[in-house]
Amino acid sequence: MTHALRPLILMATVAGLALATPVLAQNARASQDPALIQPMTREDEVLKAAIASDNRSDADRARDVYRRPYESLTFWGLQPGQAVVEIQPGANGWWTQILQPYAAATGGTYVPVNRIQDGLGVPDGSADFILVARAFHNWHRAGRTDEFMAMFFAGLKPGGILAVEQHRAPPGSDVDQSAVTGYVPEAYVIAAALKAGFVLDGSSDLNANPADDHSHPFGVWTLPPVRRSEQDGRVLTEAERAAYDAIGESDRMTLRFRKPE
Repeated sequence: MTHALRPLILMATVAGLALATPVLAQNARASQDPALIQPMTREDEVLKAAIASDNRSDADRARDVYRRPYESLTFWGLQPGQAVVEIQPGANGWWTQILQPYAAATGGTYVPVNRIQDGLGVPDGSADFILVARAFHNWHRAGRTDEFMAMFFAGLKPGGILAVEQHRAPPGSDVDQSAVTGYVPEAYVIAAALKAGFVLDGSSDLNANPADDHSHPFGVWTLPPVRRSEQDGRVLTEAERAAYDAIGESDRMTLRFRKPE
């Protein structure tokens, strides 16, 4: 696919933890094709401060090693002063605690949307950045993926970004079966985005987890942070619980889509 630019990932060890830092691949057409314009690569000290803030809970910050907020947001192309929409942030709002103060500090706006069917809370064509995290398995089961993707496309400005973080099923998986376990194939998300009119602007293994074999007794919810240990009479042993905890959080796709200019 001509618009799919796969960043190179350089691995760096920081405080004993392997963190992935995306380095965008050079493309000879980038200077000629607006669809291939890459996100900023300069350091964003305001974003770093929002991530390091004491206003975030210890539990939220403990998950940074799995969700890599700075690397993910800079890969997606978050920039100061943008109109940011977060889809279904949930009650605890893990990304909210970063995006909301960042937008406020940089002169942007942050809009959380929990009920997509009621609208995005912004006029069509006004959002710079829409983030969808871990939602496609639910949308597929409800039969609403195409409906919602069309709404995101309408809500973004030309050139705007749709950022996706999602539990990833193995290639070739049947989405009807995998969605029940919380995972969907990467190809499913890409196809839905292309159908809505987006172009695939970047794909990264930044949040991949090779230790996750995608096969757990209670689906993805067996893993941290949910750590479900009992359901329908099945109870994990202490050894099983420890083994699933050792996997860490799920194997995830990290995708960047752009609304064409």
